Amino acid sequence: MSETISKEDVKRVKGLGFLRNKGTDQFSGRVITENGVVDTAQMACIMEAANKFGNGKLAFTTRLTVECPGIPYEKIEDFRDHLKSGGLETGGTGPKVRPVTSCKGTICQYGLIDTFGLATKIHERFYKGYRDLTLPHKFKIAVGGCPNNCMKPDLNDVGIIGQLVPEVDQAACKNCKSCGVIKACPVNAANMNGEQIAIDREVCLNCGLCLGQCPFDAVQAGANGYKLVIGGRWGKQVAIGQALNQIFTSEEALLSMIEKIILFYSQEGEKGERFSQTIKRLGFSEVEKVLIRN
Repeated sequence: MSETISKEDVKRVKGLGFLRNKGTDQFSGRVITENGVVDTAQMACIMEAANKFGNGKLAFTTRLTVECPGIPYEKIEDFRDHLKSGGLETGGTGPKVRPVTSCKGTICQYGLIDTFGLATKIHERFYKGYRDLTLPHKFKIAVGGCPNNCMKPDLNDVGIIGQLVPEVDQAACKNCKSCGVIKACPVNAANMNGEQIAIDREVCLNCGLCLGQCPFDAVQAGANGYKLVIGGRWGKQVAIGQALNQIFTSEEALLSMIEKIILFYSQEGEKGERFSQTIKRLGFSEVEKVLIRN
């Protein structure tokens, strides 16, 4: 099939979340989820739309959205109207805050935070609330429930990692020959310092797996919160995000910092520059100082 849609119209509908299928006048509609979860009624709505206006197939993206391919240009608005009946929308393109991705930490045995709930709040506050804010480039946010990093938070512009900081009560330690805390630690951060348990904070991931392993409660749960990494990037150029030097122990403090980061990038980033490049140009320590100070 030949391509007859103008470049202007292709660009216009891309802004609505419709990506052209190569060599055709058909498009894939990108259906947005708040946190990677849809209920069965919403999935039925997507399936109906794919059958009625597309080619009857669904493609699941790495950003936890659903694409319906094979939609003719003239059926795009009908497709969008059908989705609205199920409380769904298309989008997720352009130099803006992109759809939020989340692991299943809310229901995962290793999850330390409510990833679904947090992702929904970020979606409402920054994906939807900041739709009119044009950024220097795309801006991706990922929510990971624990240091297993299944969602790869450190490969996103902003990555959130659930944390549970262990606290040591050395007076309770009995110097057991077989220490359950040491056995449970996956990174060998726990060890015997003389005759008492100690945790190397430079090595500890705050994964919480050591908790409950001491029958004398020598290691207990401390702060429960969020680690924040910034400046990650995946694609043709790769950058590993760096962690801010604090654990955020409240959800509002975390959201406030994400807002500062987005506004900082909006003001300091150069057009076409990913956040990782902004940080490299300005220096991580200087960026962190500005974010923490403000």
